[in-house]
Amino acid sequence: MAKTVAYKITGGKPITGEVTCLGAKNFATKAMVAACLTDGITRLTNAPAIDDVEITAELLRRIGVKVTWLSDTELEIDPSNMDTSKVVIPDSRNNRIPILLLPILLHRFSKANIPILGGCKIGARKVDFHTTAAEKFGAKVICDEYGYKANIEDKLRGTHFNLDYPSVGATETCLFLSVLAEGTSVITNAAVEPEIIELITMLRSMGAIIFFQPNREIRIEGVEKLHGTVMQILGDRIEAASWASLACATDGNITVHGIKANTLGNYLSYYQQVGGGYEFLGPDSIRFFKATELKPAMIETDVYPGFSTDWQQPFAILLTQADGMSAVHETVYESRFGYMETLNKLGAKTQLTTQCLGKKCRFADHNYKHSALIMGKTPLTAIDEPIQIPDLRAGLAYVIAAAIAEGTTLLTGVELLERGYGDICTRLKDLSLEVERVTLAEKEVQGWFSKVIRLKNRKLAS
Repeated sequence: MAKTVAYKITGGKPITGEVTCLGAKNFATKAMVAACLTDGITRLTNAPAIDDVEITAELLRRIGVKVTWLSDTELEIDPSNMDTSKVVIPDSRNNRIPILLLPILLHRFSKANIPILGGCKIGARKVDFHTTAAEKFGAKVICDEYGYKANIEDKLRGTHFNLDYPSVGATETCLFLSVLAEGTSVITNAAVEPEIIELITMLRSMGAIIFFQPNREIRIEGVEKLHGTVMQILGDRIEAASWASLACATDGNITVHGIKANTLGNYLSYYQQVGGGYEFLGPDSIRFFKATELKPAMIETDVYPGFSTDWQQPFAILLTQADGMSAVHETVYESRFGYMETLNKLGAKTQLTTQCLGKKCRFADHNYKHSALIMGKTPLTAIDEPIQIPDLRAGLAYVIAAAIAEGTTLLTGVELLERGYGDICTRLKDLSLEVERVTLAEKEVQGWFSKVIRLKNRKLAS
């Protein structure tokens, strides 16, 4: 009999307590790839034992890399026996990492065969930046319905490459291409997220010569070879901001450990603007709470140091509890408001529009519903049907919404959430949130839907 894993959350009260952030998913998986630029052994500390890391580990193992957990948070990577240029994705397990292996395999084998990519369905997420960059460095790339094949005649050669958009993934690809390329490379309009700065730090510790220059410019002097290193994974700033939103939205008080305030950038300013408060308790601990009655805000996502697109969903839940009209303009992904329909079912009042509610962005006049109006304050109430988690970040936003809502909420599709956050029931044991990880038979899930239909029929009959 088919089983469904779900979270059962009873909300309606302030959330208090402590939680420790995992190592950042968005750096850990990239650091694992970077470790394959050498034959030496690399050790990653504070590594998060989450599904995305395991997927990446399996991808690396399938090309001959030895990946070993030395402890719950320490990962060792030995790429000395890498033996194939063809990437094979583990069955039913997919993420966006394979395209980052393109430079690794070109350096090692002078060819690469990368499958079609997966990941959360939040926008087109094209890979043309990656393939165009590889071609600029001297590779020949063929793209078809099955994936991407690339080869080089000798060595990759340094080049000047301007990114049309400061994509994090494309910047990472350019760094991986350039550090072992012959000569000097210059990347302009590069991403500058904290995870990029950490990646540059890691590559320098491996022997790369990288100069970070003003105006989003990075200059790299290619070297003959790199060596292994030891690198600590920084705390997950996306996760920390989510717990901050949970504390403020529920009128709670949460201390978040394992996060450095400087990685949160402008988030703290927006948090204060809407009425959130925070207190530094040490070099990597911050207490978050609601300081004043919540006020509406105008939020526009952007590349760092702007407001991160991954902060958007949890913050939007917070804005449902602010008194007045808020606006959120999404400029990074064109399809990131898919969670709003469910939020409205819980009692929120939101409306999507194709208009740019802020500066004119690259999605203007393309009929993408990439802006949202949120009218608060609205009480949220649990609904008598399971809520399907659509993607990783929306999943944690639903957890926050369920914590606010009166009643009991059932969240399904939790495997998407656990890819980035692990089993939050275990991780949140020191918070007052009533959350239980349950396994339901398929008929039990169907029972929830049948109950909804009966309730609707009664309302129609009355």
